[in-house]
Amino acid sequence: MGAVNTYRLRLRRKRWLVRARRKQHQLRNLADRTRTIRRRDILLFSTVRNELIRLPYFLQYYRDLGVSHFFFVDNDSDDGSGDYLAGQQDCSVWTTRGSYKRARFGMDWLTALQMRHAHGHWTLVVDPDEFLIYPFCDTRPLPALTDWLDASSIKSFSAMLLDMYPKGRIDAQPYRAGQNPMEIASWFDAGNYTIRRNPTYGNLWIQGGPRTRVFFADTPEKAPALNKIPLVKWDRSYAYVSSTHMLLPRGLNQVYDEWGGEKASGVLLHAKFLDTFTAKAEEELTRRQHYAASKEYTAYAAHLKDNPDLWCKWSEKYINWRQLEILGLMSKGNWA
Repeated sequence: MGAVNTYRLRLRRKRWLVRARRKQHQLRNLADRTRTIRRRDILLFSTVRNELIRLPYFLQYYRDLGVSHFFFVDNDSDDGSGDYLAGQQDCSVWTTRGSYKRARFGMDWLTALQMRHAHGHWTLVVDPDEFLIYPFCDTRPLPALTDWLDASSIKSFSAMLLDMYPKGRIDAQPYRAGQNPMEIASWFDAGNYTIRRNPTYGNLWIQGGPRTRVFFADTPEKAPALNKIPLVKWDRSYAYVSSTHMLLPRGLNQVYDEWGGEKASGVLLHAKFLDTFTAKAEEELTRRQHYAASKEYTAYAAHLKDNPDLWCKWSEKYINWRQLEILGLMSKGNWA
């Protein structure tokens, strides 16, 4: 990459950091427990809106995995999400009525908090419907993974977003608070994925799965990206570019091996498609706060209205991380 482009990316990163500092004034603190954070704690950052039904299991899942402290930005929920999170002893919570879209889809708010609180920590940035799976996660907690990454001088860890869905109509079985969503949404597409390299940022761009197959069959190039880099050894000078799809400095996007072999990687089980989704899609379509004028939610609303069924004869039922490794959707690399 040329010196001019490198300089442009550096300026872009600095501009986003300045944006984050400005946007932090939109945040009002509900609960600040950051004084309890220890030097080696793993931190999780998330933006939420009306996710109360999902939060009990989400918190328990990541607590069991090894997350020590949670940072939430509640974007004007009216279902009690903010108050619920403020009552959790391992959560620090901020609220805002600011525009999600104008805050770079929430990333400005989270970047402001990361700059202040996450420097030197391993940090996870995930949505309330995303659940990290990594090699040996059934026997090794998250600190074991981050210790190995530290010992290997690796600063970022990738995870492909894997859309999970039920067999049959997504509104057939009601989801209850505290339930593992994969008890309902236990199926996924084992293939049907395309991968290309982003020449500007150096990351891999992945598309496909049920959202391409069902919602963007005629325009697959417009389907949502599935590449994520959710786990990073954070530095206050870092910034996400677009959601957690890629970062700056661009070296953090080198999460694959260019010289043969494979680097360790994980999967984010994406439990978006539950019975709560249709109402959520309609709400977000009205708010118009998502990327590209909410075209993604326009496609959801149009298709789910007639046939809310994503299962097909090629769908595979989820078993464990080893199954995903065999299918080539994640890798343990040289972590043994």
